[in-house]
Amino acid sequence: MHSRRTVLTTAAAAAAAAAAGAAPAHAAASPHGHRPPSPATRARLRRLISRMTPEEKVGQLFVMRVYGHSATDPDPADVAANQKEIGVANAAELIAKYHVGGIIYFGWAHNTREPHQIADLSNGIQKAAAAQRVPVPLLISTDQEHGIVARVGAPATLFPGAMALGAGRSRDDARTAGRIAGEELFAMGIRQDYAPDADVNVNPANPVIGVRSFGADPQAVARMVAAEVTGYQGAGVAACAKHFPGHGDTDTDSHVGLPYIHHTAEEWERLDAPPFKAAIAAGIDSIMTAHIVVPAFDAREDPATLSRPILTGILRERLGYDGVVVTDSLGMEGVRVKYGDARVPVLALKAGVDQLLNPPDLSVAHAAVLKALADGELTERDLDAKLMRILLLKDRRGLFANPYTTHRAVDRVVGTRSHLAAADRIADRTTTLLRNDAGILPLSRRRERRVLVVGFDAAAPSGTGGPPTTVLAKAFTELGFTATALSTGLSPGRQQIDEAVAALAARDAVVVATYNVTADSPQRKLVDALLATGKPVVQLAVRNPYDIAQLAGVKAALASYSWTDVELRAAARVIAGRRNPAGRLPVPIMRADTPTTALYRIGHGLSY
Repeated sequence: MHSRRTVLTTAAAAAAAAAAGAAPAHAAASPHGHRPPSPATRARLRRLISRMTPEEKVGQLFVMRVYGHSATDPDPADVAANQKEIGVANAAELIAKYHVGGIIYFGWAHNTREPHQIADLSNGIQKAAAAQRVPVPLLISTDQEHGIVARVGAPATLFPGAMALGAGRSRDDARTAGRIAGEELFAMGIRQDYAPDADVNVNPANPVIGVRSFGADPQAVARMVAAEVTGYQGAGVAACAKHFPGHGDTDTDSHVGLPYIHHTAEEWERLDAPPFKAAIAAGIDSIMTAHIVVPAFDAREDPATLSRPILTGILRERLGYDGVVVTDSLGMEGVRVKYGDARVPVLALKAGVDQLLNPPDLSVAHAAVLKALADGELTERDLDAKLMRILLLKDRRGLFANPYTTHRAVDRVVGTRSHLAAADRIADRTTTLLRNDAGILPLSRRRERRVLVVGFDAAAPSGTGGPPTTVLAKAFTELGFTATALSTGLSPGRQQIDEAVAALAARDAVVVATYNVTADSPQRKLVDALLATGKPVVQLAVRNPYDIAQLAGVKAALASYSWTDVELRAAARVIAGRRNPAGRLPVPIMRADTPTTALYRIGHGLSY
């Protein structure tokens, strides 16, 4: 048993799904699980499958990226990128050539400029699909986890991320965030969200999950996952729990390497399984695989994405899941290190996968699956079963009835005043006050009117604002302080530190935004220099909450779990005393000098 798990609450293996609200008219799923498809629905989809050629069937298994803001007329640079990477000019050509079953939106692919454009892109994609020999609507998806992973930015509503919601501990808030986020995605033509993250973050050194997880207590994570699934799917959007069988205990990033999870079968059952069981009990539409090795379950040490013992043996047979299984991106290094790009999609399908997400070279992957079908390594019967799961999901999410959206739907739903207010209210319940020696907080507009804000600066992860020091300074000014922002960055040198100390001389207090502070981080020198002035120093961890373990001299410390605008504004309200800090740690913070001992346990959090 690893030391980092010594403070985890002991949890039973079974996880209770959260109570669910009613689904709106456009959502064809019941709150708990799915209505079984009628015999007529199955017969209709079987007829559709029977009309497809092998090339069309194989294409339906792929979910692909494509560059551009328009399905038919992207910018010249995006046309060039598409031709280089995919051999097509735009989304319409991608659909015509490869018959893909889905497209994933990214900000970097210029798919998500603003809500009306996103709706137009979605409609253009669906029109291209409808024009094919065998018309099948596409499942348009994106990674809108909120917090640090969000592909659709303002004016859409951005919510606190998973760990912040975990700190808020409210299933109602998680369900509300999922429902509102789902309604907005639905209005933009996006019918699948690769969320929630069902990983249990028991390793503080995890470089890829961290605050994307609801926390380190498997039962608490399970409750939040089930609530968010209910919210998304109640709004008509397919949710996707990730990353099976659990990516929470690794110190390797699967984007750049192949992580190993050394949990025993018993540890997995206790630590990793509960959130996935809860998602399945809540009727989740899809589950995403992880590019991780779990030797306890696969003696060949294949990544879970390519492992039949894990995907078929555990997920399908032991957990009884019969929804859609989608791979994590096949462009990630973790799935490519052991087998070539031509073998990976075939092995994934043989392992139990239905959808192949974002292969690095679609022509190679598509040809490899076709060849495996021709050679008998994959059977048409297997393929048809996978297709049936995918088409049932599309049918359940209303895509066969009406895959289109309108600008009016966007205007009615996306980024409305009531949605933005709900995000602020939820964020107000997440900020966690870790330390408040000598009652430094809340800051007083009389004593500490002039506030300096320093620290880490980057655009908000969603591309909706930032930089953090500017957002915080503006928030303090609106709360009646005179606030100044000074960016000192991730690695402040002597010059930046001296500038910050000099600036503090003319101020009454300083708020320092820290970001994943390590033992040798230059951020420690900045904080020490600010403390040496004798002025009140307030430290705000804007990503992982573990920073305070490396900052022994700090007397006032908080965690916001993200540097998105909605969470920074909430933290400012707490620091200014406009809100009582209500968040409680969803993970333990271990001491830096003795990592087996908890500095703060799960559930810690102070109030005023």
